[in-house]
Amino acid sequence: MTTADSGSASGEQQALSAFLRQRDRLLVITGAGISTDSGIGDYRDRAGQWKRPRPVSHQNFMASHEWRQRYWARSQLGYPAFLQAQPNSAHHALVRLQRAGKMIGLVTQNVDRLHQRAQHQGVIDLHGRLDQVICMSCAAISSRDRVQQWLEAHNTELASQAFALAPDGDADVEMDFSQIHVPSCQACGGILKPHVVFFGDSVQRSLVAEIMAQVEAADGVLVVGSSLMVFSSFRFVRHAHQCGIPIAALNRGATRADELFALKVEQPSNLLADLIPG
Repeated sequence: MTTADSGSASGEQQALSAFLRQRDRLLVITGAGISTDSGIGDYRDRAGQWKRPRPVSHQNFMASHEWRQRYWARSQLGYPAFLQAQPNSAHHALVRLQRAGKMIGLVTQNVDRLHQRAQHQGVIDLHGRLDQVICMSCAAISSRDRVQQWLEAHNTELASQAFALAPDGDADVEMDFSQIHVPSCQACGGILKPHVVFFGDSVQRSLVAEIMAQVEAADGVLVVGSSLMVFSSFRFVRHAHQCGIPIAALNRGATRADELFALKVEQPSNLLADLIPG
């Protein structure tokens, strides 16, 4: 692997720019690091370790009313700021790359829909989307905005609660959650869950197969702002390496796939704005 973090900024740009120029069917995989400039926090430090306690697991959310109270209280507080986030220069740079006909696809681990809001087409939301909720009984999908209105109407005491923003519409708060009202499905009364893949849950097999096919059709993979510590995204990079497809990474800090990269640039994701001019 060539790591372009010890030379000049121009040298780093030249190395990654050359990689991009040589690709005509690029598959891009993005993680939390591409959205930090939009004000959405990430989960891991530069060593790839958790910055904060791990988020609620799928198993805990489904098994425990108390965990659902905790989740929805924190989400009620954190979601409005999450919703205000706007695409940044890195999102727009990838749109330009797509419009230039250089990309075969884009897979994002993020649930913020910022790629779509930047007008990127055909994005695969590997871990789902936070702007929707799904009933775990009847599978009805509804708007997270509607749930927010319900939460604010039924948990009015949270309006004065002090909290700190956390990644993906979460919030850090010290309080008693036992009186929090939890939304349920309007159609069947079932458990409502954000339409995202929680930790401990699995990505749909059909989606994995679709992305694997994109990997095999690509002539290069670019990882942007992801440590790849979760297997759901790491497996695609590993498969590309097994297929002999060159992989470049633009990420600050360690990743799970460092030994698989042909090139790694340890710079912020917004470097893409310089490499892919408008």
